[in-house]
Amino acid sequence: MSLFGQDRSFLHALPTADRRSLLAEGVRRVYEPGEVMIRERDTSAYVLALLSGWSVVSVGTERGSRLILALRGAGEVVGDLAAVDRGPRSASVTALGTVEAVAVSGDRFRRFLAARPHATALIMRQLATRLRSADVERRALASETVLQRLAARLVELTGRAGRRADGGTVLELPLPQHDLAAAIGATREAVAKALRLLREQDVVRTANRTVVVLDMPVLVLLAQGRARPGGNPAAASPPDV
Repeated sequence: MSLFGQDRSFLHALPTADRRSLLAEGVRRVYEPGEVMIRERDTSAYVLALLSGWSVVSVGTERGSRLILALRGAGEVVGDLAAVDRGPRSASVTALGTVEAVAVSGDRFRRFLAARPHATALIMRQLATRLRSADVERRALASETVLQRLAARLVELTGRAGRRADGGTVLELPLPQHDLAAAIGATREAVAKALRLLREQDVVRTANRTVVVLDMPVLVLLAQGRARPGGNPAAASPPDV
């Protein structure tokens, strides 16, 4: 399962001239932390090309909570599905920190794609990648424990947005526990319990909106379902965590 898009983002995969042309079609916007950039079920069709910062893609649930589907950063586009199929927004996009973006109208984005088949192919590949990721996510929700899903998410997050410091890897994205819970389809209480187990065995260290991975090999084994806190490679994690 993955919160991130392809290794090479849409903007970075475009030829330089095409990238400049697309950005020239839009208006530059700055979003503050926590600001909703795109709202689920809205009928707007603009596309946001992200220049800097991180945003969270999420959907609401019937229980009134939210499920985080993805993190999107510089070089990626969000809102492209509604621009392409002209349907309501399938998810909300919220600024995690300060985000700078260029807003391009749906009409202009469609014209841009129609004139550049290679750009259309990039968008189709992006949509396919997201669909495959959603399939993997559904399988994980059905078959993996909270501890396993949390470990997998932390491995992914530190690999993409971590820095070495203090004998471990610091997660640079300031995700609070309720966002970690929303990123793995679990309750905040279940995630707090799983983090406590990881702290007790010196696998991670946590502080306010900060996670430091101290023992990456054990965390990887946990993500694979081949260990439990303490590093026993053959033991399964407790069924309720």
